[in-house]
Amino acid sequence: MYKTFLFFILVVIGSVSASVSFKNQPKKLQRLDSVYNPTKLGIDLCPECIEESVEVINILLNLILDEGIIESCSALCGALANRTGSVIIGDLCSVACEAFGIDEFVKALIKMDLDPIWYCEILELCPINDHGDAKFINFQVTPKSAPEGSTFIFDCSFISVNGTGTGTINVELLDPKNRTAGNLYWFEARKPGTYPEKIGFQTLFELNCDPSQEVCDGWPIGTYNITAQVCNGECGSHHPHSSIYDTAKGSFEITKKKFF
Repeated sequence: MYKTFLFFILVVIGSVSASVSFKNQPKKLQRLDSVYNPTKLGIDLCPECIEESVEVINILLNLILDEGIIESCSALCGALANRTGSVIIGDLCSVACEAFGIDEFVKALIKMDLDPIWYCEILELCPINDHGDAKFINFQVTPKSAPEGSTFIFDCSFISVNGTGTGTINVELLDPKNRTAGNLYWFEARKPGTYPEKIGFQTLFELNCDPSQEVCDGWPIGTYNITAQVCNGECGSHHPHSSIYDTAKGSFEITKKKFF
């Protein structure tokens, strides 16, 4: 019962947040501008619901896992209110946290399969299409090889015969040292058609290294393997209305070190 209660509190928290936007993709892996720009009639709340739900969930997890704010509900939810600039979000957080107790609230947040797309579908703010499809047209990486410091482009363009539900493109990278990185890029439900999607990958600084915070060693020479998925709902989610439409693989090579 408590998990259901927490779920609805998180949905409400996400749906009322209006202070920030889900635009903070990792600097090394950036979605490039898409030419897809449909004409909207009326108010479309799906993008706002997803972006802001993701943002609030990420803030909560960051406060718990990275900053260690777990001593009390007032401390955690107060920090959430300050970070989002919303007293209402802080109050809703407090309702759920006090019902659980701080220890169980934190455990539930960490263990739950947090899926903002599903939340917004349950709220009927995002459309559902369980009979849709999508297939990568010609997944490729360009250039195939280049020195460190180059930008590689992943062509994730796809075609749909029956249209899609609200979905995601998941890109995962495996480097020559078997280290991984990746990101999810969500998209609104699409009508039948062809949709260009390209993702740029910068190799200026080492994978998972922030040069403003630490010394970065650079990129190892060798082959980098890429796996891309286009999905209905969130790739990897166990919730309803989620499935993998298509998977593609590719690779690129860094040929030599760049001396800065």
